[in-house]
Amino acid sequence: MEGVWHEIWLTVRSEFADIPDVGEATRVILRLLVAVVLGGLIGYERERSGKAAGLRTHMLVALGAALFVLVPVQNGMEVADLSRVLQGVIAGIGFLGAGAIIKLSDEREIRGLTTSASIWLTAAVGIAAGMGREATAVVSTLLALFVLGAIHGWEKRIAARSEKSVIAQGGAPRKS
Repeated sequence: MEGVWHEIWLTVRSEFADIPDVGEATRVILRLLVAVVLGGLIGYERERSGKAAGLRTHMLVALGAALFVLVPVQNGMEVADLSRVLQGVIAGIGFLGAGAIIKLSDEREIRGLTTSASIWLTAAVGIAAGMGREATAVVSTLLALFVLGAIHGWEKRIAARSEKSVIAQGGAPRKS
């Protein structure tokens, strides 16, 4: 009976041998943690703006994307072969993003494009973190937060000026 338990122990140990040492464990944890935190920052901005895809969605997208590239890289997959994995992640995220887009009854009223784009970008940030390009992931996240925050404020001011101009000319204000 002792031989059976020993064999079970060896099998379980070999199943968890994909992280062979402390250095590799640190690398995996750091990459996944960076992906989750950066995805969370983007998701927090969307959540704060009252969007349906918020904090948890963006965190999970970044984590999933990081994991999809981290595991093949850990297994020694060549970067050229990794392109197929990236294509699959990008296509899958495209479907998730498409679900965030809603076309309303008015021909000109479409909602969710920015949220869809933020989900797509969050996957790219997760991919960068998963591939060990944490600095690129951080810079990309900071740029995304700038676009989502500062540029949004500028858009509102431009729209308000445009609406005032239309009203001053005697036209009806646009629906927003």
